[in-house]
Amino acid sequence: MKTGEAEIITTRLEDLLNWARASSLFPMSFGLACCAIEMMATYASHYDLDRFGVIPRTSPRQSDVLIVSGTVTFKMADRIRRIYEQMPEPRYVISMGSCANCGGPYWEHGYHVVKGVDRIIPVDVYVPGCPPRPEALVGAILELQKKILQEKPLSNLKKSPENTNSD
Repeated sequence: MKTGEAEIITTRLEDLLNWARASSLFPMSFGLACCAIEMMATYASHYDLDRFGVIPRTSPRQSDVLIVSGTVTFKMADRIRRIYEQMPEPRYVISMGSCANCGGPYWEHGYHVVKGVDRIIPVDVYVPGCPPRPEALVGAILELQKKILQEKPLSNLKKSPENTNSD
C-alpha cells in the first residue's frame, strides 16, 4: 500500500559497507580431495547458497573467499599461496575438513602432507569433520558473514596532514 510518504533509512557508512560485503561473498573453490564433493553438494540447488549472496567464482581475481577443502600437500602449498595472493583485499579463507585443518589421518604416516592450511595462509573459519556435511559449510559461511559484519573497514583511514586545517 502506497502512502505517499518518503521512506528514509539512516545508518553508518561502515555498517552499510559491512552489510554489502557480507551479503555478496564470491568464494573460489579449491577442492583437493573428498571434501570437495561435499562442497559441490553445498553449491547444488538443495542448499541454495544464492539466498545468502554466495556466488562461486572460478578466478581468484574475482573472489573474496577461498574455500580450501581436502588434503593439502607440500606440492600444492605454493599454488594455494599464489592463489591467495592473487585475491583482492579484503580476502577470507575457510578451511574445510580435517585434512585441511590439521592434516587429517595422513600427516602422521605421510611426509608429503601439510599439517594444516593455516601454516601457509591465514584461516578465518574452520569447518571440522571428515568429510564435513554441507550444513557445516553453510554454518561456516554464516560465521564468516558475522565476522565481516563486526569489521571496521574505515578505521584504517586517517586524516593526512594536508587535509587538516591548521588555522
